[in-house]
Amino acid sequence: MARKMDSKTFAAQKRKRRKMLTFMRMTRYGINSFTRNAWLSVAATAVMTVTLFFIFATVAAHGILSSTLNTLRDKVDISVYLKTDTPDSEATQIASGIKGLSTVKEVNYVSAEQARDNFISQNKDSAEIINATALATNEFPATLNVKVKDINNTKQLQDYVNHNATIQKDIDPNRQPTFSGPQSQSINTIGRALTLAQRIGVVASVIFATISVLIIFNTIRMAIFNRREEIQMMKLIGAEKSFIRGPFLVEAIVYGFIAAILASILAYGILYLISKPLTNYGVQVQPTLDFVTVYAGPVLLGMIIAGAIIGIVSSSLATRSYLKL
Repeated sequence: MARKMDSKTFAAQKRKRRKMLTFMRMTRYGINSFTRNAWLSVAATAVMTVTLFFIFATVAAHGILSSTLNTLRDKVDISVYLKTDTPDSEATQIASGIKGLSTVKEVNYVSAEQARDNFISQNKDSAEIINATALATNEFPATLNVKVKDINNTKQLQDYVNHNATIQKDIDPNRQPTFSGPQSQSINTIGRALTLAQRIGVVASVIFATISVLIIFNTIRMAIFNRREEIQMMKLIGAEKSFIRGPFLVEAIVYGFIAAILASILAYGILYLISKPLTNYGVQVQPTLDFVTVYAGPVLLGMIIAGAIIGIVSSSLATRSYLKL
């Protein structure tokens, strides 16, 4: 019984060694094929590098634009104007009611006197404006500056302002709340630009991925054609299908591996290069830059996996079409 178990163990170890040897041979043949077709390999790697770069750029651009949009949203508030003679007690009561809404994040009350003082302080270098303001009666409205959680979702606030009896009694009839003012419109425009940029990036990535598949497909097809006699001989002596396909699969994965490294170096370099100029224009690059820096390892691994997937798909299509296995 012990001898029988030993023979089974020996046979299993032999099969394991044979599989390992086969794998090493396929890897060596694949790498040799990569270097043998130098110009085709360079073309395939270059196109895949561009593809992976566009994928990286699409994800990074989405992160940058999202951070910028969120920052702008945090800076936007909605102004609700009250009459100049509104008592502070009623204004405080209105502010408390608005603050209790689920979509409201913060409410800041500015009295008419404070609004007048702020105006004078902001225009202290203009003597004419200060003199005119000092002589005039106080016609500045009391203001409730409201920050909402989502600038694109102000329906609850609008309904409350339009139907609350206390607000309607004290609201300034000559100044409408800024629910849909220029700032809100700018935020909506940026949001639409974010969606458009994301879609363009996805389409560009798909296009270049398709081009990469086609070029690698043709590269593998040329390699199959150049080795057709060798492949035919393998078939005649009974070589396994996986052994014949293996080198071409390895070759395509090598394309993806090298392209992932090149695309990552290029993408990181450009991102670091443009970060300071974009930051000067108020674009929030730093959060995305910090993320890809901290997670550089997983990002590179993701790029390598994406390149390998593209290579595997194109190689599988080519071997299935031209090896007839």
